[in-house]
Amino acid sequence: MKTWLIVLFKSIGLFFLTLILIKIMGKKYTSKMTPFNFINYAVIAILVSLVSVNIISNWAFGIVALAVWIVLPVLLDYLSMKSKVVYDLINGKETILVKEGKVMEDNLSQVRFSGEDLLREMRSKNAFNLADVEFAVMESTGDINVVLKSDKKPVTPHDLGIKVSPQGAPQTVILDGNVINESLSNMGFNQGWLNAQLENIGVTLDNVFIGQVDSSGELYVDLFDDIIEIPQSNVRELLYANIEKAQADLMSYALETENQKAKAMYTNNANKLKNVMEKLKPYLLR
Repeated sequence: MKTWLIVLFKSIGLFFLTLILIKIMGKKYTSKMTPFNFINYAVIAILVSLVSVNIISNWAFGIVALAVWIVLPVLLDYLSMKSKVVYDLINGKETILVKEGKVMEDNLSQVRFSGEDLLREMRSKNAFNLADVEFAVMESTGDINVVLKSDKKPVTPHDLGIKVSPQGAPQTVILDGNVINESLSNMGFNQGWLNAQLENIGVTLDNVFIGQVDSSGELYVDLFDDIIEIPQSNVRELLYANIEKAQADLMSYALETENQKAKAMYTNNANKLKNVMEKLKPYLLR
C-alpha cells in the first residue's frame, strides 16, 4: 500500500480514537489544567502525531504507548479522588501568598513570584490596594483566589437584611435575528409573546442581534443598529408604584371619613396591601 494511503487511514483512525479517549479522560482535564495534566495532554498529542505521520511505523507500538498515557492518568485520577495524599502528589498543593494581610515572602519564592507578579495578580482580582487583602492563595492550577478584608468587601443585600428574588439563568431567545423557539418554550412563552414585546419597545426582529429573557420574564435586546435607543422596561416598578398608590389612597380615605365602619374597612385593607407590598418588593424592585 502506498505511504500516503497508510498515513491517511492512520490519521482518520487516530482522529476518532482521540475523540473517544478525550471522552474517557473526562471534561475535568479540559478546564484548568495542572502541570501534570498539561504534560499528559502534550505527550498524547505527540504520540498521536508520530503514529499518524508514520514516524512510529508499528501501529501496535503506538497504541500501546497511547494506552499507557491514557489508562495511567485515569487510574491516578480515580486514586486521587480516594486519597488526599495521592491528589497532592499528582496535582500539588495550594500555596498561601497572603495570610492575615501579611505577604508570605518565602512562599512567593517557592512559586517563583516577584512582588510585581503578586501585585499584577491582585489587580486582576480587583484588589488594587494590597492593604485591602486579607488572604490570597495560589491553587495547583496556577489560579490565585483573593479574600478581601471584611471592611473592604462589597455590601450585599444579605448584609443589609434585604430580601431579593432568586435569579435564574437567562435564556437566549433571539440570535442573529432568528427566534430560538426551544428557549422560548423553556421560559413558558411563545413567539406571539415575543412579537408583542418587540412591538412594545419599537424594534423589528430582523434588527435584533441578541435577545435574552431573564428569570423575571423581562426581554433584553441588542440591536445590529447601535444608534437606535431602546427604552428601558419598567413594568415591575410601575406595578409596585400602582399598588403603593392604592395603599396610600386607602389610608387617606380612612383619615378623611367620619364613618367608623368605613374607617376600619379602609385601614384593614390598607394594612393588607402593605403586607402584599412587603412580600412583592424583592421581586418588583431591584
